[in-house]
Amino acid sequence: MRDDLVHDLIQKLRDAETLYYRLVLLVLPSGGGKTECLRELGRQQGVPAINVGLELSRALLPLTERQRAFQLTRILEAIVLAAGSPVVLLDNIELLFAPALKQDPLRVLQSLACSYTLVVSWQGTIEGGHVVYGDPDHAEYRRYAIKDFLVVGTAKARRSGEEST
Repeated sequence: MRDDLVHDLIQKLRDAETLYYRLVLLVLPSGGGKTECLRELGRQQGVPAINVGLELSRALLPLTERQRAFQLTRILEAIVLAAGSPVVLLDNIELLFAPALKQDPLRVLQSLACSYTLVVSWQGTIEGGHVVYGDPDHAEYRRYAIKDFLVVGTAKARRSGEEST
């Protein structure tokens, strides 16, 4: 399974080169092997991976809650820039969904994907033409129509059984 996902990610990276938002989401449930796939992709393609939760929390720690909300996108862009590559893999993005940060996680990623090609691990599911993060009754829940970004996932990540996109 991992080899198939990595192959699909490599193809989507090529496809993303022509898009305005060069964003590829690797959508798998918790424990689905997202980190392993990103590591293998990084090894094969020679591109850096960033643990967003770790790096972003370090940078946000000295800021007030209000400053965190206002500066998050700028700080994340600086972290991606420091990776020194036009293609960057982003793992552990859960912090972007924290209600206290008052962010739209997909919009944050898309804003970065205008300047960088991003492959992002997305803990969630693919349902009826949408990517979903969290459960509907949870504060971090998000559901986005699959448009203006590319998606790689597996049948395990699909509740409605649609084809891979």
